[in-house]
Amino acid sequence: MSSRPATFAAALLATLMVPGAALAADADKTAGGQPAAMATFIDTEGSEIGTAEITPTGDGALIEAEIEGLPADSWVAFHIHETGTCTADDGFKSAGGHFNPTDAKHGFLVDGGPHAGDMPNQYVDGNGVLRTQVLNTAVTLNEGDTAILGKAIVIHDGTDDYESQPSGDAGSRIACAVIEGQT
Repeated sequence: MSSRPATFAAALLATLMVPGAALAADADKTAGGQPAAMATFIDTEGSEIGTAEITPTGDGALIEAEIEGLPADSWVAFHIHETGTCTADDGFKSAGGHFNPTDAKHGFLVDGGPHAGDMPNQYVDGNGVLRTQVLNTAVTLNEGDTAILGKAIVIHDGTDDYESQPSGDAGSRIACAVIEGQT
């Protein structure tokens, strides 16, 4: 048997929220009980379609999101991109490539991967709504080279295959949100 499924499982588990992470996240919210950062998703028409709350944890950053108007009953790629610009007119190309401060290869199934911005595919329900909680252990909110404050979260119309270079053959970018600090 290949070690590939075990490697994939370990990488996937490292980015998924575990029950205790929610408790740790609550402790790291700002004094007012708010997350330390927010992101508002827009679609390719520029309309607001959802939000994400980003909370630093001792293990990375917890991203809790709810986005509507996505392709119903489908899996979609969900990544952090390197540039905090979401221009609908250019199909969100303005967000640049995946956030990759360590110059890793793309994907959970590739030796030398994944990028810090690689996260598991997410499921969109029959009403076109994605609700998720993802703990990304490869990033921080605002400390060091792996800080994601000011970066973008991008949703693609297809799934990430976790191995194609440079971005998982995930299809077009259909939603984008800039990660902004709370004031």
